[in-house]
Amino acid sequence: MLKPKKSLGQNFLIDKNIIKKIVSLGGIKESNIIEIGPGTGNLTKEILKSDLKKIVLIEKDYNLCKILRENFKSKKAIEVLNNDILNFDIENKIKKDCIIFGNLPYNISTQILIKLIKIKIWPPKYKRLVLMFQKEVAERILAEHNSKKYGRLSVISNWRLKVAASFKVSKNCFYPKPKVDSMVLVFEPVVNKTYKIQDITNLENITQIFFSKKRKMINKAFSIIFKNSLFFSKKLNINLSDRPDQITKDQYYKITECYEKYKKNI
Repeated sequence: MLKPKKSLGQNFLIDKNIIKKIVSLGGIKESNIIEIGPGTGNLTKEILKSDLKKIVLIEKDYNLCKILRENFKSKKAIEVLNNDILNFDIENKIKKDCIIFGNLPYNISTQILIKLIKIKIWPPKYKRLVLMFQKEVAERILAEHNSKKYGRLSVISNWRLKVAASFKVSKNCFYPKPKVDSMVLVFEPVVNKTYKIQDITNLENITQIFFSKKRKMINKAFSIIFKNSLFFSKKLNINLSDRPDQITKDQYYKITECYEKYKKNI
């Protein structure tokens, strides 16, 4: 077996039952597929058993790309790209109703998720994301306010995605075995019709200001965003004595919407 590269966070999924379960959650029949970080192609082999239109593999490791091209050279529906997903213009590769799979490297998993959330045209062409995260990261995505793991990741993720399914994956299902368990999350894109945020970067910046002082009351963070913080806190019905993890996702969306509306006068 090819020696995994620690520098690329390579942990290859080898459990066949888990692989089948992941593919079954995708609903891939007659779909276009993108797989991020296919590694040795274990998940790819299972995906190819279904009737699909095309599958694009995006793999950073040059040697793995050579192996993937050799192993799947008889498959006309497959395209192997040697690219770093963080620098790759994935939006141009996403076709209508595309499904994106990914056993994501732990060290860049949140960056990849944010990249897929920040697709310019929304709703996006992809209809489902089936992504593997370190369990602790997945729990942060799923977290609700008033909990220790609640933070920016949960707020930003839930602005444009809903979790349709999830399940835990033991560290014993990988080679080499990581130190922690993983979790698969299935996302579907949504359009928030209640709050109109024009630029998701504003949501990123505002949550960064709040959660950089997670244990502090939000009054200082609020005054950074709004000069007349008392006026806007009353307008938004926000208690300035609360802490960042006490503010709901909807309240963060409302704050961002208000900021965009009044920022020229702030």
